[in-house]
Amino acid sequence: MFKKILIANRGEIALRIIRACREMDIETVVVHSTADTSSMPVRLADESVCIGPPAGKDSYLNIPSILTAAALTGADAIHPGYGFLSENAQFARMVEEHGFTFIGPSPELIESMGDKVCAKQTVQELGLPVVPGSEGAIDSVEDGLQTSIDMGFPVLIKAASGGGGKGMQIVEKAEDFALAYNTARTEAKANFGDDTVYLEKYLKNPRHIEIQVFGDSHGNAIHLGERDCSIQRRHQKLLEEGPSPVLSEELREEIGSLAANTVRKLGFEGAGTIEFLYEDGKFYFMEMNTRIQVEHPVTEMITGIDLIAEQIRIAAGEPLNIAQNGFRFRGHAIEIRINAEDPDTFMPSPGTITQFHAPGGLGVRFDSAIYSGYSIPPYYDSMIGKLIVHGRNREECIKRLLRAIRETVVEGVKTTLPLHEWILKQPEFISGDYTIKWLEEKLAEKNAK
Repeated sequence: MFKKILIANRGEIALRIIRACREMDIETVVVHSTADTSSMPVRLADESVCIGPPAGKDSYLNIPSILTAAALTGADAIHPGYGFLSENAQFARMVEEHGFTFIGPSPELIESMGDKVCAKQTVQELGLPVVPGSEGAIDSVEDGLQTSIDMGFPVLIKAASGGGGKGMQIVEKAEDFALAYNTARTEAKANFGDDTVYLEKYLKNPRHIEIQVFGDSHGNAIHLGERDCSIQRRHQKLLEEGPSPVLSEELREEIGSLAANTVRKLGFEGAGTIEFLYEDGKFYFMEMNTRIQVEHPVTEMITGIDLIAEQIRIAAGEPLNIAQNGFRFRGHAIEIRINAEDPDTFMPSPGTITQFHAPGGLGVRFDSAIYSGYSIPPYYDSMIGKLIVHGRNREECIKRLLRAIRETVVEGVKTTLPLHEWILKQPEFISGDYTIKWLEEKLAEKNAK
């Protein structure tokens, strides 16, 4: 097992990894920017190293500085968390070349799954259902338009190296294709340094359902059930729950087994998520995330399994600590992402937290690195915490989450807590009858009044 792990991240995920390491008797090193000098991860890690100024490109994306910090502190391994360099194949490769262990899959798998065209072709060959679309990248307006006509509108133009809704354009009719194609390529180049795009048939009212998977170096692979991530705005997740309110046990086992078999055939090692669009009883592969997810606590709450600890054990060469039939799903869990944003306009609201009180009680978990007096820097993602609750069933879970939201005090900045309280009270959410389009349509209806 590792003696010391360097955490190449910040905020709540850095703190989450510190907690897992501490319970495993592993020392931790946190790298940080000058903007995060007084952050909670820096305060709680065994060691910390400042690696640059506030801008992410000069600190948390600065590979030479991170590797130098690992060498100076004698770290055995590097955990990338999520975001930043977590799915950067070059970083994973350099980590290994410099004699450290990368806590994640191989650089080759990160690379192949990071290219959405390659990933789709790969998993289709391994038996996963995929959304109908182009066989590969679309190199011209003419090729894309003809493919779209053959497939039938509406279509979705997607960046091959993309995510988070960047480089994505919906095209309803042929005359709009050229503009949408050029816009998608421009966005893809600006955000990912790669203007490659491909086409998919646009599903009109799907749900976004992801399967948590694990694989090890001994040929073992399992799934830990699904999370429903359909509450979204502009392709960004706001709320996740598990299990999904629309899946039967039979369908859950069917898609879970398919996902686990794919992981086994890929030779994937570590924690990953296979994401699907689900519509009219059918699943369609969307992408594979080769890292831990923001919403991993949902799975931890319904399985009782520490996913970060399992990640670390697998990276150290140990076999999976759990078998597919070695656990059971218990109750229901919901996670909300708390952002420092205006809940009506979604404008970022950085600043100093003047008063903070975390909720508590049975089945309540608050993952965050904030505290009273903490100044939220304006340089990074606006998420400042995650509130996760567990209940015996979905109804109890919703009631408990509403109670926990009302207990939470974050003053000095605006947060999205009022938005979440509003979502939880909507009839469609209570019944579980929602899709990835529901929230934006509901907000438009609300703002029109």
